[in-house]
Amino acid sequence: MTPLLTAEAVTVRYGSLVALDAVDLRIPLGQRHALIGPNGAGKTTLLDVVAGATRPTAGRIRLGGRDVTGLGPAARARRGVGRIHQRPAVWGSLTARQNVLVAALPRAERPGRWHPTARRRAAGHTADALLDRVGLGDVAATPAGQLAHGQRRQLEIAVALAGRPRLLLLDEPAAGLSTVETGWLVEFLRRLPRAVAVLLVEHRLDLVYALCDTVTVLRDGRTLATGSPAEIRSSGPVRQAYAEGVT
Repeated sequence: MTPLLTAEAVTVRYGSLVALDAVDLRIPLGQRHALIGPNGAGKTTLLDVVAGATRPTAGRIRLGGRDVTGLGPAARARRGVGRIHQRPAVWGSLTARQNVLVAALPRAERPGRWHPTARRRAAGHTADALLDRVGLGDVAATPAGQLAHGQRRQLEIAVALAGRPRLLLLDEPAAGLSTVETGWLVEFLRRLPRAVAVLLVEHRLDLVYALCDTVTVLRDGRTLATGSPAEIRSSGPVRQAYAEGVT
């Protein structure tokens, strides 16, 4: 079966700096895959390449077997790539519901079939359902800028899911969350339907091992190891790297 996402020998150079060096990645439909490694290892750069925010110097990105290397973030989003950033990226002046509604409207559009009013109504139903799903139904009318950090993270997840992604990119989603909020995040991601694959960058290994099927370790822009959580924990090269301060 063709993988949902394939990264082939992805290289990113900034002058003499090599941020990624011939990195390969394969993610089947529904897989929970983590990228771990030290700061500067290339994890976020790889997410940027997958999302279309950074054009690789060399290599290819394929989504469902289709070459999308030349497509930007908007085109990738239309093809099913959603993203959650290190800091929640929501519109602070809009209400929680309006944030989700903006993301839901394009997916509700059916030119030639639906009246605009019906389309807005469908998008509204989607927004309400997603807010309830992430536990924000009671603050739907609250401006996003007035929400607590953990609530803004929940809202960003709802916004991302409103785009009906096949691949969800998460960049340190637990950053700044309390223990309770992190527990909610893990359980929520566990319950995501397997129609949605997850590519996760996270420093908290307990979260990674609790959630992910496969883990890739990056170091100095290169792939150090890829395997199951058990294989990564028992890997000699990975243990050596962490003993040298890779955290």
